[in-house]
Amino acid sequence: MPAEQHKMIIQRWVEEAWNNGNLAVADEVYSADYFLHDPARPIHGTEALKQFVATFQTGYPDIHATIEDMIAEGDKLVWRYTVRGTHKGEFMGIAPTGKSVTLTGILISRFVDDKVVEDWNNYDALGMLQQLGVIP
Repeated sequence: MPAEQHKMIIQRWVEEAWNNGNLAVADEVYSADYFLHDPARPIHGTEALKQFVATFQTGYPDIHATIEDMIAEGDKLVWRYTVRGTHKGEFMGIAPTGKSVTLTGILISRFVDDKVVEDWNNYDALGMLQQLGVIP
């Protein structure tokens, strides 16, 4: 039943870390040598992952992530997500705009011994920047 276990692990991560701000859960969910393949910047290790999430939480203090779909096979879990929030804090050098943003993406997580060791993330950064009014 690894597939169901992996789904519960990711659901816990999203609910506790992204939606409730408990970034310490990263140490329980992700391996110490975790690697995120991200289009904006690669991330290595749980401390860097916590900083990445904190960047979003600072820029969007009311951030809320929803898992839309999950598909598991073998050691991998694909999950489609939607993140919503209001840009009330500085985010990646962008001053607060007060605008609401909806960001969608798909992540592929690879597990070893019930911990995420690697993620591939693809999200609509262009759409987010357009919603903020930073680019046309």
